[in-house]
Amino acid sequence: MTFIEKLESRVKSANSLLCVGLDPHPETLPEPTAAAAQAYCEKIITATAQYAAAFKPNSAFFEQFGAPGMAALAAVIRAVPTEIPVILDAKRGDITSTATAYASAAFDTLGADAVTINPYLGRDSINPFLENVAKGAFLLCRTSNAGGADLQELQLSTGGLLYEQVAELAQRWNTHGNLGLVVGATQPEALARVRAVAPELWMLVPGVGAQGGDLHATLAAGLRPDGMGLLINASRSIANADDPAQAARTLRDDINASRKSNETQPEHFSPLKQRIADGLLSSGCVKFGAFKLKSGETSPIYIDLRRLVAFPALMTDVARAFRGILKQLEFQHLGALPYAALPIATAISLQGGWSMLYPRKEVKDYGTQVPVEGVYAQGDRVVVIDDLVSTGGSKFESIKKLEAVDLEVRDIVVLIDRQKQGQAIFKHTPYTLHSVFSIAGLLDYWYTNGAISREQGRQLAEFGLWDVP
Repeated sequence: MTFIEKLESRVKSANSLLCVGLDPHPETLPEPTAAAAQAYCEKIITATAQYAAAFKPNSAFFEQFGAPGMAALAAVIRAVPTEIPVILDAKRGDITSTATAYASAAFDTLGADAVTINPYLGRDSINPFLENVAKGAFLLCRTSNAGGADLQELQLSTGGLLYEQVAELAQRWNTHGNLGLVVGATQPEALARVRAVAPELWMLVPGVGAQGGDLHATLAAGLRPDGMGLLINASRSIANADDPAQAARTLRDDINASRKSNETQPEHFSPLKQRIADGLLSSGCVKFGAFKLKSGETSPIYIDLRRLVAFPALMTDVARAFRGILKQLEFQHLGALPYAALPIATAISLQGGWSMLYPRKEVKDYGTQVPVEGVYAQGDRVVVIDDLVSTGGSKFESIKKLEAVDLEVRDIVVLIDRQKQGQAIFKHTPYTLHSVFSIAGLLDYWYTNGAISREQGRQLAEFGLWDVP
């Protein structure tokens, strides 16, 4: 059984996402000894095991007692029922040879199922913890302490924040499926951003309880669509309670109630899509009123995604949303359609590391005179990137240019499908349309949140874009 299989099996059998932290602070012990620390933790394990998805002993509180402390730590780990994963909170990280010794200590000597590790030394310092698929590791990403922002929120020149890059690296390093992330509950916005970058990874989430993290905001920001993917850690709020068993049960039940509530939320209410939908309005990329279209019609809505270039944070989120779709597709290049999609595809390329090319609107009569700019080989597959789809005419025109130089196109990805039945445009073609948003989904969201008045809703319905709820 792999570590993740063991974890998910326990989550399902206990119907719990609760991770009980075992932190024997000296001031909570009757005497500052290893034996007292061991007895303290074993009492918590006995009281809370039926409600726990995992236990997380903190190595530091045992190490301070020297060799007797390490023996006590091993005994505490052995006291946890075998079906419940144990995550050793040790925050290890060093060069390969040292990391190998740390991994052996955590897994072979102490018997832990997983360990927390530091990403700062890079992939070779992490590999020793991941070689055995029966064991796992949780990589520090955005920690719950206030000082974590000193480094973790540094802005990168390529866009995004340092902790988002850590999440991106974890995606690449998770080749055995046994790597997770540590993201604090005190940072729900960061948790939402990490979930957007790493949609499937398990996250260990400290900070609920004594540190003041909001449980419901945490679950809304980080739960996967299957209701899993988060381990909510609580230590002092359970250990210091008059009745630790009741405290664990209450928190487990609160978590489950919030999980059930999240099941009723539509997919486009995910935190990333909320930010984008709100940003499209605040940036003026979407406006409501009366706008004359090229066709001569008057539309109650106007979408101008060329304005995205003025809003780097919004553009970064848009690129992330595209990447969530693109990771499911097979291609060698992004094919940006001039002009609105050029900056969007550039942002996606910088984030995802994908090659980009674009068909020229007009071929120059000097220089190389190429119809498609970029570096590619005959037969390469291109995924077409555009801002939105209305009639599909510009897409077909650009695809012809790509196919004329022996590039293959199978997929088209847009930010907004402006038609109620946009998929129908491509129904009898070899192309598949993918969209981050449908116009109806966006209008539902804005209407629910009061951004669209009832009168505006009526006008949009009359124009044929939407059915007012």
